[in-house]
Amino acid sequence: MTEKVQGPASYFPSIEQKYGQPMQHWFDLIAPLLDQPHMTIVDVLKSTHGMGHGHANAIVAHQLAQRKGASR
Repeated sequence: MTEKVQGPASYFPSIEQKYGQPMQHWFDLIAPLLDQPHMTIVDVLKSTHGMGHGHANAIVAHQLAQRKGASR
């Protein structure tokens, strides 16, 4: 049985479909910004790339969680 994806990653298929870029594109784009506050990065995606709040928030939350997990 396949477990349903939950959390920020559940947005990834719709983000790829709506914005026409693979997730790695967005991850690479925000990588230099990950030392800034969460909402600052969200605002960059929204204002510069026309991304909706939920999609931008999902990308940032996922990458910050990955970064936090890697620093353990």
